Amino acid sequence: MDNAIEVEGLVRDFGGTRAVDGVDLRVPAGHVLGLLGPNGAGKTTVVRMLATLLTPTAGIARVGGFDVARDGARVREIIGLTGQYASVDEKLTGRENLILIGRLLGLKRRDARARADELLQDFDLREAGQRPAQTYSGGMRRRLDLAASLVGRPRILFLDEPSTGLDPRARRDLWERVRQLQTDGTTVLLTTQYLEEADALADAIVVLDHGRVIAEGTAAQLKARVGGRSLFLMVARAEQAAVAGERVAAMVGTPPRVEGETISVPVSDPALLPALLRELDAAGIEVAELGLRGASLDDVFLSLTGRSGASREEPGNAEATP
Repeated sequence: MDNAIEVEGLVRDFGGTRAVDGVDLRVPAGHVLGLLGPNGAGKTTVVRMLATLLTPTAGIARVGGFDVARDGARVREIIGLTGQYASVDEKLTGRENLILIGRLLGLKRRDARARADELLQDFDLREAGQRPAQTYSGGMRRRLDLAASLVGRPRILFLDEPSTGLDPRARRDLWERVRQLQTDGTTVLLTTQYLEEADALADAIVVLDHGRVIAEGTAAQLKARVGGRSLFLMVARAEQAAVAGERVAAMVGTPPRVEGETISVPVSDPALLPALLRELDAAGIEVAELGLRGASLDDVFLSLTGRSGASREEPGNAEATP
């Protein structure tokens, strides 16, 4: 199968800071690649280079067979990009935004109007299409933003944290749109701060840290690397969670994720459970629930980077700003 995206030894420096340090990527045509990493890992910088918004310091990147450094204009003809924030004009209606983008892409006025109407229908925005974008809900704005990136019928789509700020229902609606795009043959490179999003959408996942690839594979393969199981602990009193987390870290050897009364950490030896229960009981920590569950991508992230999902890249991160 031909690769829609090929990256070899990609590097990007900002002054004395190396944001991307020798990244290699391969994305087969029609596949979804999830690009994950903690804050400042280099994800957005990679996307901006592939979208020709930044020039690589070193390395080779081809998108649709075109070199991003030498053939930037050809690359821009075949890609779409949805960033972390809505890029539409709030004063214009949804339809006017899409028509404007179509005209900027060189479509005739009649064709731009037809394409706008088609996308409004596809994204359930037909009734809202006559209203200013500033009146849209968060989910509607993100759907309009995604529709805007599809006006030119791109073969390859870059989605940089597309569901940031959406509620769970709007996020899942967006997932369905992405799945349909893939069914229609579009190649998607997705960065996300929601690990369950990559789990749900990506054919393969690449994890970045400090600008380098530290792991890659399918979600199942990455989960298998941490033993396929995670210890789950809930303490009866929230004020004991921090101490319980310290006891878990001492026994497992990995800092756990602590969220309120719950504690979780990847484990490979289920025999730890009774020993941990005895340890917590001796420390006077009351346990409400203790057990094992299948490992999640958040567990993989914690195991690989030593940081939990709370350390994921936050909206507004300026990692790619020179």
